[in-house]
Amino acid sequence: MIIKTKCFGQVDIEEEKIITFEHGLFGFEDCKKFTILFNNEKAEKTRIHWLQSMDEPALAFPMINPLIVNAEYNPNVDDDAIAELDDLTEDNIAMFLIITVPGDITKMSANLKAPIIINSDSRKGAQVVVNNQDYSVKYGVYEILTNKEGSTC
Repeated sequence: MIIKTKCFGQVDIEEEKIITFEHGLFGFEDCKKFTILFNNEKAEKTRIHWLQSMDEPALAFPMINPLIVNAEYNPNVDDDAIAELDDLTEDNIAMFLIITVPGDITKMSANLKAPIIINSDSRKGAQVVVNNQDYSVKYGVYEILTNKEGSTC
């Protein structure tokens, strides 16, 4: 399936690469279908992934593996919040944090409070609010990303 995107132009997406978010994302509840895109062909080397809407070409969220920005990240999530994702296991769960990049890039932050959780087997996803009180919506990541040796965003 060919989709038009604002950041990546036309992209051919295989059906098995589409992830369904039954409730959409916070603030974008009408967008239900997404895929994950990469800035370059070396997907295994890149740290930043893009959650691209299949419903709205201009909508794409940069995101990152939470352990890259906080090695101790261990979200406490209510079972009800992830019940629609079917049976999550260590082998099929993928978790990401949405990154906000303001005009001043040094203020770049990741949302530790509302991660994206995906079941790679069922291709179902959800954005959930974690119960951890010490996790911030704006966790500064600029220094973390620029201080990592060999950083590739």
